[in-house]
Amino acid sequence: MAEGRFGRWRAKFDALVRVEGDETDLRSLLLASLRASGYGAVGAGFGILALYSIPILVLTGLLAVLGVGRPLVAPVMQWVRTIAGLERRRLRRLGYAVENPYTGPIAEPPRSLREVSADPSARRDLKWIGVHGTLGFALGVLLLQLPFLSVRDTTYPLWWSFAPRSEQQILSGMIEAETPSAAILGCATGIAVFALWLLFGPKLLDLQCRFGAVFLGPDPEADLSERVARLTATRAAALDAHAVELRRIERALHDGAQNRLVAVAVLIGAARREVERAPERADEILERAQTTVEGALAELRAVVRSILPPVLEDRGLAGALSALASDCAVPCTLEVDVEGRCPASVEATAYFVVAESLTNVAKHSRAEHASVVVVRRGNTLRVVVTDDGRGGAHAEAGSGLAGISRRVEALDGTSQVTSPPGGPTEIRVELPCGS
Repeated sequence: MAEGRFGRWRAKFDALVRVEGDETDLRSLLLASLRASGYGAVGAGFGILALYSIPILVLTGLLAVLGVGRPLVAPVMQWVRTIAGLERRRLRRLGYAVENPYTGPIAEPPRSLREVSADPSARRDLKWIGVHGTLGFALGVLLLQLPFLSVRDTTYPLWWSFAPRSEQQILSGMIEAETPSAAILGCATGIAVFALWLLFGPKLLDLQCRFGAVFLGPDPEADLSERVARLTATRAAALDAHAVELRRIERALHDGAQNRLVAVAVLIGAARREVERAPERADEILERAQTTVEGALAELRAVVRSILPPVLEDRGLAGALSALASDCAVPCTLEVDVEGRCPASVEATAYFVVAESLTNVAKHSRAEHASVVVVRRGNTLRVVVTDDGRGGAHAEAGSGLAGISRRVEALDGTSQVTSPPGGPTEIRVELPCGS
């Protein structure tokens, strides 16, 4: 019976650490746990802010009830929003789709307890402060402590005899270890803690983030008018982007390939007239016609590529962006971390964003170097294009940024341009790409 129980535990352990090909990838587990501890430590920092905010909130509430603390409500609630906003940014970096509920009529913080009680988003922020300031902070401390505890206890037999008597302990003081046999036990506990950290570190981070994912998004029972307005605006942006794209294709065909084909027709007519009178002249005209046809074909291929680049289908997003980076007139580095394929519309938009951004870099920025980073985290594809140019880029300047914004909004994504005078310029785009 004991053997059967041991077999079941071993099967569970193997299931936790097995990857493709039935091989244990300790490096992936280690990187995932290090990432979990890093983000968990950031969450613990926000937890400290939330923990110290709890007595401030209680004191402000009591003073407001007494009638002397009402002027404090708005700045304290703004402080709560600031902490919650930092947590939303952390969650979005981890791939959680947490939207900011403070838009439109609730952009200003509540100014009285009655307004706080009437604002569902404010109430949810206060709930998150209470939970994250206690349990979330504890989980962050645990994630930060586990790797250090494992290293300390594993190496304990090497230095325990040199430590003062008060420090001769393992498991953070839970077990006294003042003898050689107890020191060896410390090595065993350190290895056990390290294994637990590898296996459950990402799960602890997920548990810590779950509070924010539940409380910090828009209230699911709130009025849907804002979402309807957003969807209406997104649909209008999609139609505008479609119309702009059609006009661009029409201009490309009319001003390019069509004019060349008209010129071919004229040249062929001239060649027919010269066949009997001057065959050498006719051959020269036909050669010009052939050159014009080749130019028309090249322009047609360029128009087709701009609609949906075939390189996306052939080589995927990473290969297509690599081709763009290598063709850029400015030295460009590329980093792509995208597992699998995204929807075709998302890949095409990301390709357009990078292509248009690098074109702007080459034409307007006077930059010496550019970089492109494309990362998928959860259901969000993030595209960041940076250059060290002169800055000052904005959509009204006709640099293609308005087209990027329309394309991104058509997919319900977000775009942000940071370009102070003197540089650097950063174009950050986030696109939803559901699995």
